[in-house]
Amino acid sequence: MSFVSLGPIVAKLAWWLALAAPYVAVGALVVSIIAVAYAIALKWRFKRLALGRNGSIEESVSILARDMKEIKKFRSELETYLKVAETRLQGTVSGVGVVRFNPFSGDGSGGNQSFAAAFLDEGGNGVVFSSLYARDRVGLYAKPIEKGISSYELTGEEKEAIAQAKQSIANRKKK
Repeated sequence: MSFVSLGPIVAKLAWWLALAAPYVAVGALVVSIIAVAYAIALKWRFKRLALGRNGSIEESVSILARDMKEIKKFRSELETYLKVAETRLQGTVSGVGVVRFNPFSGDGSGGNQSFAAAFLDEGGNGVVFSSLYARDRVGLYAKPIEKGISSYELTGEEKEAIAQAKQSIANRKKK
């Protein structure tokens, strides 16, 4: 094959290259625009990463490390506070039960104006109050409760109020 016979092939190739040149130029332009946009995005991300006055990476890492120590210290203090709060909350009233009744139901006098009210913490400790209402007087009685039981004899209404208080504690624990 001689160089003379390559003339028509080179001419065709030149024609194809001339035809493709604008498309190659547009493709190169698109690639360069994408590269510039990517460089701008990287610069913007770097500026966001850089903290402090100088904007150096070392200073940024130092600031982030200091902030992390402060956050860990705060978290530790918060955990301690929560433990103390949980301990204190265990001794607060968590369950309440109230039963209204008529202590004189046999003779038809009075109404459901008497009540027994139990106030218990999560350990079943607390107090039950009983109020007996009559026309000429009102009596209010309190009995201590330890672990759900009283050292005093309880009436049926008081036992029912304690059961309601225990149930309200159990319902709250389910949630």
